[in-house]
Formats: sequence, structure tokens, C-alpha cells
Amino acid sequence: LRVRAPIAGGRPIGSYLLGLAFAFGWTPCIGPVLGAILTVSATSPSASSGVALLSVYSLGLAIPFLLTALFADGMTARLRRLRGAGRALQIVAGVTMIAMGLAMMSGQLSTIAFWLLETFPFLAKIG
Repeated sequence: LRVRAPIAGGRPIGSYLLGLAFAFGWTPCIGPVLGAILTVSATSPSASSGVALLSVYSLGLAIPFLLTALFADGMTARLRRLRGAGRALQIVAGVTMIAMGLAMMSGQLSTIAFWLLETFPFLAKIG
């Protein structure tokens, strides 16, 4: 069994911190879905339906990571070109998040959603 050398520039602590960031960010989204799947699996009459649900769930989690691994080199080069716009993108994303939070707290999020659908009807066909 041969162990490959790590990718140049990669550090174990960076990988650990990236894993923590993913776990922290995905836990609120993944927890309720996994809980629902486990509940359905526990109450189903056969184990095969639970295995099928968990298999599809696991595949859904794995695909983004596999695609990221496959296209990481190409994306790194493209992201380097966008580095100059990084600060502006962070500011726009931050302002958008704050606005969405305020809209949620004030109860205006559904009003904004309806306005978007009326103004841009093609958004209703996404998905």
C-alpha cells in the first residue's frame, strides 16, 4: 500500500478547519432531513425501504464532494482570476444576507418573494 504525497500547499490543519466549516454550515440543513429519513425508516415495515432512502441520501451528499474533487484544479485557476472581485463579492453577499435576515424578522420575506415572482415570472419555472 503506497501513500501519496500531499498536494502542494495543503496542510492537515487547513483540511480540518474546512471540514469543521462544512459541518457547522450543513448541520442545520442536514439534521432535520436525516432525522426525517431515520424516522420513516424506523416506522417502515421493511428494512429495504430504509436502506434505499439512506442510500439516496448518501448519494446526494457524496455527489457535490466528488464533483468538487474532480474539478478542483480547474476551479482553482478560475478562482484566481476572480480574486480581485473577491472583496466586492463579499460585501454584496454580506449585505444580501443582512437584508434577508431583516426581511425574515420583519415578516416581509413572503412579500418580497411574491414581488419577485410577479416581476420575474420565469423564476416560477426554475426547478
